Formats: sequence, C-alpha cells, structure tokens
Amino acid sequence: MEKLLAVYVDHIDVWLPEMLFFSITTLEIAIVSFVLAVAIGLVLVMLRVSKISPLVTLAILIIEVARGLPIVVLLYIVYFVPPQLVSGWNWSWYNAFVGAVLGLGIHGGAILAEVFRAGIEALHKGQREAALSLGMTPAKSMRYILVPQAARIVLPPVANYGIGLLKETSLCSLIGVNELMNDAKSIAFADYEPMAVFLLAAAIYFAMSYPLALILRHVEKRLNFSR
Repeated sequence: MEKLLAVYVDHIDVWLPEMLFFSITTLEIAIVSFVLAVAIGLVLVMLRVSKISPLVTLAILIIEVARGLPIVVLLYIVYFVPPQLVSGWNWSWYNAFVGAVLGLGIHGGAILAEVFRAGIEALHKGQREAALSLGMTPAKSMRYILVPQAARIVLPPVANYGIGLLKETSLCSLIGVNELMNDAKSIAFADYEPMAVFLLAAAIYFAMSYPLALILRHVEKRLNFSR
C-alpha cells in the first residue's frame, strides 16, 4: 500500500490530467453512440411491429445478428470491413472514432429495439385498436399513442443501457481510439506501473458512471411514485 501511494505521489500530477483529457473522448463516444443506438432502436422496433412481413424479417435478422456478435467482433467488422469492400471511395473521414460509434450504435440499437418492443407489448392491445378505429395510421398510432406511453416503461432499462455503454467504450481501444483505456494502457506500459494506472482509470470510470446511476435511481423512484 505504501509503495502504491508513493507511485501516485510521484506520478499523479502527470497521469491524472492526461487521463481526464482522454476521458472526454470516452464521454463523446458514449453520448454519440447512445443517441445513434436510440435512433436505430426506434427504426428497428417500428419495422419489427409492422404488419409487413419482409420488414419484420429484416428487422429480426438485423437484431439477431447485432445482438449475437460479441461487441469486439462487431467493432472490428464495422471499422475494418467497409473500406475493404468499397476500395474506390475516399475513406479518409472514416477513422477509429467513427467506427467505434457505429459499432456501439448498431449493437446498442439491436438491444434497445427489443427493450422498446417489450415496452410496447406491455401496453393494452386495445389502445392500438382504438387508435386505428379513429382513423390513425399504424405509424401515427405508434408515434402519438404507443411510444409516449411506452417511454415511461422503457426509461429505466434504457438508462441502464446508457450506463453500461459508458463502460463498454473501453473496448474501443482495441481498434485504436485514443480514449481513456487506450491512454491508460500507454501510460502503464511506458512507466511500468500497470496496477496504479489501471486503478486510477477504474476510479475515473466510476466517477463518470456513478452519478448517472444515482440519477437513474431517483428517476425510477419518481416513476414508481407516479404510477
């Protein structure tokens, strides 16, 4: 313990600012990926609950493939495969950050699509029938009737997914994104202090995720109280 404290005394003034700087990239990946995952999830669930058989089949295929692949494998595929398949395009914009966001967004979209579907199916079926009887199209009934009510049901699991996503961003270091975990590995190997560096990285991840968990707990209490 004394040796560990001595290491922090010697290096914390260099390590901490650098790791906090790269934690900004971690937050950026998490936020953009979360927004993309919600958008993809909404599109997939609308296809999934539609009455058009080819669209339902397509949605199921995308969901099962994206959920069935390990996140690391999906990140590798999304980042490395497209430039190889279409070599004639200008892929200079397609960096590791973009690949990470797309990979996490696709994986998260598949997960959230099932969360959204469970929320919609938890509603009374008569609500959709009533909306259709009033002349609403399936899309309008979904937008104005079902989705707003299902939002209260799915909010806690969606928020839990967001907290998990923040921690999953550490996998993005495997495709070369310069985020918190990648920086921690570089420092650990350069200074030969892996335990101290990774403990500090763990503390930073905890500091980012714990406030979100507290907010989620408060929101869940409010939702349970209002029901």
